[in-house]
Amino acid sequence: MKKILLFGAGKSATVLIDYLLQHAGAENWKLVVADANLQLALEKINHSPSGEAVSFDIRDAGKRSQYISEADLVISMLPPVLHNTVAKDCLQLGKSLLTASYVDNEMRSIAAAIKDKGLIFLCEMGLDPGIDHMSAMKIIDGIRKKGGKITSFRSHCGGLVAPESDDNPWHYKISWNPRNIILAGKAGAHYRENGKDVQLPYEELFTPDRLVTVPGHDAFSWYPNRDSLSYAPLYGLEETNTFIRTTLRHPDFMRGWKHVIDLKLTDETPAYQSDGKSLQELFREHLDTRGFGQWMNQQIQEADLTSRQFLFLGLEDKNTPVNKGFCSAADLLQVAVETKLSLQPEDKDMIVMLHEFGYEEAGKPANIQSSLVVKGEDSLRTAMAKTVGLPLAIAAKLILRGTLKLTGLHIPTDREIYEPVLKELAENGISFIESNPS
Repeated sequence: MKKILLFGAGKSATVLIDYLLQHAGAENWKLVVADANLQLALEKINHSPSGEAVSFDIRDAGKRSQYISEADLVISMLPPVLHNTVAKDCLQLGKSLLTASYVDNEMRSIAAAIKDKGLIFLCEMGLDPGIDHMSAMKIIDGIRKKGGKITSFRSHCGGLVAPESDDNPWHYKISWNPRNIILAGKAGAHYRENGKDVQLPYEELFTPDRLVTVPGHDAFSWYPNRDSLSYAPLYGLEETNTFIRTTLRHPDFMRGWKHVIDLKLTDETPAYQSDGKSLQELFREHLDTRGFGQWMNQQIQEADLTSRQFLFLGLEDKNTPVNKGFCSAADLLQVAVETKLSLQPEDKDMIVMLHEFGYEEAGKPANIQSSLVVKGEDSLRTAMAKTVGLPLAIAAKLILRGTLKLTGLHIPTDREIYEPVLKELAENGISFIESNPS
C-alpha cells in the first residue's frame, strides 16, 4: 500500500481529498491528512476507511519528519511560507513533493539536489498557477507545430462569485485563503505590453479601466500579476511583444480595493489593540488616522459605491468582535472580509480563465482565444477547490503509478505532464472553448 501525506485541509483541499479517497481502494492508497485543526481534517476524511486525520504543530521537526518518512508522496497545501520547510524534509528523506504554490528562489536553490536524488518536486500544480500553464502550453506547442510564431500572450484568471450568488456591492466572495486576498498585489507587477516593459507599484494595480470580455459574460477588470516576465522563458516566449498574466475581478471590486489600499487598510504593521472591540470601533480608530471624512468628501463620482462597500464590510457593525490582540489594519480587514464576504452554504463561486494569443502563420496575423468557466456546487465543493485540487490529485496518481517519469524541480509546462492532466480534467468538466476572433 502506498501512503500519501497531505499537509492542509483548508478551503482548496476538499475536492483533492475527495478524489484521492475515491481512488484509494482501486489504487491501493492510504491518505493521511495533517492539519492544525483536527476536527476539520476529520470532516474532510468523512469516515473513509482509506483516510486518516492527524494534527500536530508543523514546526515540530520530529513529528514532521516522522510523518514524511512514512509517506510515498507528500502534498503541501500549507501557506507558502511553510512549503520550503516541508520541501527540505522531503529532500532529506527522499520523498517527492506536490504543491499548488509558486516556485521561489529558496526552492530553486535545491533544484540540483532534487534531480540528483531522482525525485520530482512538482510545483504550481493548481489553478493559477497550474491549469493556466498547462492550457497555455498546449496551445503554444500547437501553434509552433504548425510553424507559427507567437507575438502576443495574455492570460487572465479570476476566482469570482457566480452571478446567481452575487448579492453584495463588492461582487465578490471568498473561495480561497483570505490572507492571500488581503495581501494580493503587494509586490507590484512587471510585464511587457506592445514591446514596452511595464513596472507598476502596488498602489497602481487596482483600476477598473483595464477590461476584457469573456464569451457569455459581462466585461471583467484585470490587474497584472507579480512578475509576469519570469514566465516568458518557461513558455519559450521571450521575444513576444506582449506577455501579461493577470487576475480578474468585477470593476466595482477594483474601485473599492483601490480605496482600501489608499486608506492603508492592508498595512501589516501592528498598531491597534483589538480585544473587546467591534469592527465599527476598530475601523473608526484606523480610518480617523487617515482623515476618512475628508477623504470621502473627495470621492465625488464613487461616493455612493464607496459608502455601500465600507458599510458592508462593517463600518457601522457594533456587534462583530475583532479580538486579534495587538493587530494591524490588515488583520482588521481580514476579519471583516472573512465575516462579510464569506460564501454562504448554498452560494456558488465561479472560476473564469481566458488566454489570448496573437501569432503569425505563413506571414499572416491570426488570433486564438481559449476560455474556461467553472461553477462550484456549493460553499464546500467550490469551483476553486475543484480547479486547484483536481490537477494535484491527477498528478499524484501519475507519480504513484510511475507513469510520470520526470525528475527534478518542475512546473506543469512539460507535455508529459499537461497532456494526461488536461485530458482527465476535461473528463471532469474542466475544459476550454477555443475561438478565433477577427
